[in-house]
Amino acid sequence: MSDAVELHHDPDTGVAHIWLNRPDTANAIDPELASSFHVALDAVAGSGARSVLIRGRGKMFCGGGNVKAFAADPGAVVDEVLSAWHPALLALAALEVPVVAAVHGAAAGAGFGLVGACDLVVAARSTRFVMAYTGIGLVPDGSSSWFLPRIVGAHRMAELVLLNRPLSADEAQQWGVVNLVVDDDELGPQSEALAARLASGPTRAFAEARALLRGTWT
Repeated sequence: MSDAVELHHDPDTGVAHIWLNRPDTANAIDPELASSFHVALDAVAGSGARSVLIRGRGKMFCGGGNVKAFAADPGAVVDEVLSAWHPALLALAALEVPVVAAVHGAAAGAGFGLVGACDLVVAARSTRFVMAYTGIGLVPDGSSSWFLPRIVGAHRMAELVLLNRPLSADEAQQWGVVNLVVDDDELGPQSEALAARLASGPTRAFAEARALLRGTWT
């Protein structure tokens, strides 16, 4: 795992902290970050952690794919990113512990999709959510076309994708994307408290409940 993703397991709380660590690129997803995220999730699966908290370093949670990296050979780079990112999301879905996302700044494109793939979401009040794909001539990827329609519904998803409608944190909560909206300076404490609460709960029951909830979609 490279320094593009940081993993820290807190033995006192049982929470595994995963940080997207490319603040200079808005934590944009490139092959290295995607691969490192997968490695981190695999490490969590065997670590004894009882919950996971995913966050982003810098000014925003995740700005989506690294569009600048796509410029030279868009098809090849996108394929390389997704060949690592999609298995990582499958690993996230297969975890037997609850996953919390703490979102600030912006969650765009595949970053928005990552939010949808988590179990519970805490957002800073100033956060914005946007799909962005069709604005640059692309189609949704990164699990967003799977998770988000099941959260917001078909017509609202079409609005997000076709019109690139941005959502404020409060709107995202109303649409079911976000569980809790907090003042910006409370994001860390509130999300950490939620992850710790889950880590202190019935882990085996959470694992079975998580599998049942995800199974309802198929």
